[in-house]
Amino acid sequence: MSGHLARFQGIAGRSGARSAYGLLALDLVAVGWVISESFLPESGVVFAIDIAMGIALTAELVVRLRRSRAARRELLHPAGIADLLATISFLLSPFFAGWGFLRSLRTLRLLRSTRLVAHLRRDLPLFRRNQDAFVAAADLFVFILVMTGIVHATQHGANPHITNWADALYFTVTALTTTGFGDITLPGTTGRLISVTIMLAGVTLFLRLAQALFRPVKVRFRCQACGFGRLDLDAVHCKACGALLNIPDDED
Repeated sequence: MSGHLARFQGIAGRSGARSAYGLLALDLVAVGWVISESFLPESGVVFAIDIAMGIALTAELVVRLRRSRAARRELLHPAGIADLLATISFLLSPFFAGWGFLRSLRTLRLLRSTRLVAHLRRDLPLFRRNQDAFVAAADLFVFILVMTGIVHATQHGANPHITNWADALYFTVTALTTTGFGDITLPGTTGRLISVTIMLAGVTLFLRLAQALFRPVKVRFRCQACGFGRLDLDAVHCKACGALLNIPDDED
């Protein structure tokens, strides 16, 4: 009986991993298409690919919600709302081309799925040892994608210096790092507010990423007594139950 149960759990685990990695691949394909599309002129083929992508994302969202035990709560979660807006923006791209930046919201799900993180921790030792750094880098990557999408959507056609996604990315990164070469600026009050948002958030995100890379505040080590898994680097006792800890210098 236990052998059958273990075999069933193994099959379920492999199936779950394939689903999680497939969803990650779908998200990355959607991001790649959003970037590529900015270099192409509007055409029936481009709109057809947008709609096909929207149909694929809609199907994935419907299947995921039907399998969920709390579909309503998942849909009303910020990540669920972002999924819905991104899907709608793909489906309605022929009518609302200027709102294409909403498609970038799909990236908010990257490394935010607890199931995906669990599979990555199990399958990739490098990810397991540096999870905080990977998550911080993913947050920075997602922020750059979303802000680049906003810059492109609001400036494309109105700002002669921003003609495609690469120009918007260049401005976003220079503002994010507060380099400010000055060769591309966003005019008007809206442009200035976008620039300020990028600069302020960039400072915070870069600090978080640097801290996760070079001086992590917490270590992932599970207390044997209560199971608490987020502890201070120099912790001797578990702050949840007080049990004595033996945290190794390098977590495997």
